Amino acid sequence: MSDKQTPPPQHQEQQPGSEQKMHPQPVFITDEYRGSGKLEGKVAVISGADSGIGRAVAVHFAREGARVAMLYLSPEKEGADARETEQEISAAGGEVLGFAGDIGDEAFCRKVIDEVTGKWGRIDVLVNNAAEQHPQEKLEDISTEQWQRTFQTNVFGMFLLTKAALPHMPEGGSIINTTSVTAYKGSPQLIDYSATKGAIVAYTRSLAMNLASRNIRVNGVAPGPIWTPLIPSTFTEDQVAEFGSNTPMQRPGQPAELAPAYVYLACRDSSYVSGQVLHVNGGTVVNG
Repeated sequence: MSDKQTPPPQHQEQQPGSEQKMHPQPVFITDEYRGSGKLEGKVAVISGADSGIGRAVAVHFAREGARVAMLYLSPEKEGADARETEQEISAAGGEVLGFAGDIGDEAFCRKVIDEVTGKWGRIDVLVNNAAEQHPQEKLEDISTEQWQRTFQTNVFGMFLLTKAALPHMPEGGSIINTTSVTAYKGSPQLIDYSATKGAIVAYTRSLAMNLASRNIRVNGVAPGPIWTPLIPSTFTEDQVAEFGSNTPMQRPGQPAELAPAYVYLACRDSSYVSGQVLHVNGGTVVNG
């Protein structure tokens, strides 16, 4: 997609969707991006890392010298995307560990952290990125099960993974939480999703204050419309064809346009930044 271009109509039946089935496929890194050792020797854990934003962050981190533990939902649904991401991390010169499972499951979170620290000794950067969304026209259409599931993944999963990782994070560590522009402007069809993203903003600010004495920084990134597998697996063909057109730039962003914000927050360039949210949203002005 070029400037002021939206995607062609398309839809995938199964969430969270497959990057390989998208057309055009998302751009997760560009030839112009040159790593400079900003994360050399660091250990990073990234949830939702097999595709979309998570894939872009993982590959950018690898180019900066990080060892990457990538978490994703299920080998049956996402195995192909995960394998390709692992190959891209290796091609970028990074070591990689892959874990398939549900971050809403506390036992899975503990298992991941135990294996990562058993192999690499510590965790320097934690990126809480995994999320799900399910549009509904009316509040009455949102089932209690859907509401609970969205919060279980988007909020509880973040809490559980962070709780497991924190004892292994040294001073100078960085936690980066993916929130959303919907936390600030809302979304009429994504009420539960937007509510979780608002909760993530408050969680980020509060945890940043709590961990300041331990010299662990906590920040967030609030993407606008980004072209990821979640989009065609969430919306109708007509909605996909208009995706991103309501931004000032009149197009969706690419994951490669977002990932450098995570690199900045992960490395020492942002050593005096905590409790903040970076807005990468195509020019939409929000407060906070």
